[in-house]
Amino acid sequence: MVNDDIEKRVIEMITVRSGVYIFRKKKYDTYTKESSIHFDVRLDQDDVEELVDEYSKEFNVDMSDFHLEKYYPPVNFSWNPFKKPEPVDIQELTIDMFIQSAKAGRWLYN
Repeated sequence: MVNDDIEKRVIEMITVRSGVYIFRKKKYDTYTKESSIHFDVRLDQDDVEELVDEYSKEFNVDMSDFHLEKYYPPVNFSWNPFKKPEPVDIQELTIDMFIQSAKAGRWLYN
């Protein structure tokens, strides 16, 4: 029961940060453990930085092994409109990663 509570609280915390929570109260029903922070929740680097700070305090999780640049690598930018930027591989970052780490008390994914 406690683990279900952690899961619900983590999903709710992330949902509130998604920005549309105010307009659709049941939005958290649409996110699951498998939801991607990048593609489903659509949080940018600044949002995730704030989320990690709040999350680590709320759930007392040691986030010293969490490295934001692993999930948000620098993108090579060019002012040249004819030059396509090199594709950047993005590490998967899911809600379940936050749930499992909250249960463990530390970030589990290096």
